Amino acid sequence: MKVLVAGANGHTGRLLIQYLKEDGHEPYGLIRKEEQKAKIEELGGTPVLGDVTQQDIGYAVKGMDAVIFAAGSGSSTGADQTEAVDRDGAINLAKATESLGIKKFIMLSSIAAGSPERGPEELKHYLKMKGEADDFVKSTELDYTIVRPGGLTHDESTSKIKVAETVDRGTISRADVAKTMIACLEEANAYHKTFELVEGDTQIEEALKSL
Repeated sequence: MKVLVAGANGHTGRLLIQYLKEDGHEPYGLIRKEEQKAKIEELGGTPVLGDVTQQDIGYAVKGMDAVIFAAGSGSSTGADQTEAVDRDGAINLAKATESLGIKKFIMLSSIAAGSPERGPEELKHYLKMKGEADDFVKSTELDYTIVRPGGLTHDESTSKIKVAETVDRGTISRADVAKTMIACLEEANAYHKTFELVEGDTQIEEALKSL
């Protein structure tokens, strides 16, 4: 499967490229800077230069079998970048995916997205923007899955998670988030679903079948 990963140079994005390649897929990494190409190639992906905040992102999506949104503005940017990347960038990419007739779209969101009152004060704007992006994706004809992880860590993968529409706050490794998103590509039970996840005791594939 040819899969475009937006935000491929981020921590989770790099893991997505690596695991997609290891699973026999053909990963393409959407990156913003020329100097990021070498890392994507090293991980087994094909780099594609582009910016999700630009309206004409369709060229990067064309020919793909699936699209994963894992881009983010980062914790050091202001509210304007959160709106431009985390909300509008995700919407731009979803629009391009739908307009080209590509069905599979996996969205990296956040626990408490759309329910800012569940998150800390400093994250409320971010959670509101993520929620608005998620709502747009849900309004499309895409076979979407919206993945809302808890606090992200750099721990080793256990391949065991806990999923539900709402879970208690907790943490999960970026590695297991990436593996979960990739498993959602081919698990039909995960289509048209939005779920939160943290580390748990259930194997990823089994957890997705329980949604």
